[in-house]
Amino acid sequence: MTTSSGSHRNEPATTADERDMLDGWLDYHRATLVWKCEGLQDEQLRRTPLAPSELSLLGLVRHMAEVERFWFREIMLGEDLPELYCTSEDPDGDFHFTEKDTWAQVEQVWQTEVELARQAAAGRSLDLVSQAESHHRGEVFSLRWVYTHMIEEYARHNGHADLLREQIDGATGD
Repeated sequence: MTTSSGSHRNEPATTADERDMLDGWLDYHRATLVWKCEGLQDEQLRRTPLAPSELSLLGLVRHMAEVERFWFREIMLGEDLPELYCTSEDPDGDFHFTEKDTWAQVEQVWQTEVELARQAAAGRSLDLVSQAESHHRGEVFSLRWVYTHMIEEYARHNGHADLLREQIDGATGD
């Protein structure tokens, strides 16, 4: 799989300070997810080729929009925000969509959440403790932990994206 003209992934610096290293790896993984979606039609992005799993490339991007929003804004800043796609009735709503859901819409929402996450982290110490607790664990988190978790989250889902993309059109790549 080669990148198209719209894709740009910068390798993270190997000697950066901690903050630049974390930003670099997170941005690298964000760009990787978009790269895995490039060149596909909406119908292909909606496909769930790994039955019985509901995983799709479109769903992964929707999921990561939710995750960006949750960790950087809801947990770190304590903002009270509605879910983007998930509901109490459909906690996996990020993976449930219709023919009306397009890549253009989903990418725009995701890009917006990424930018808002960057703003939420900008100028803040990695030692900053979150304003809110996790709903599941009842713990607070440092911004450093959130960065590390987000890198892990993207890396795991980029592995899923690799498999999905190969099943959709045979394309492979790092």
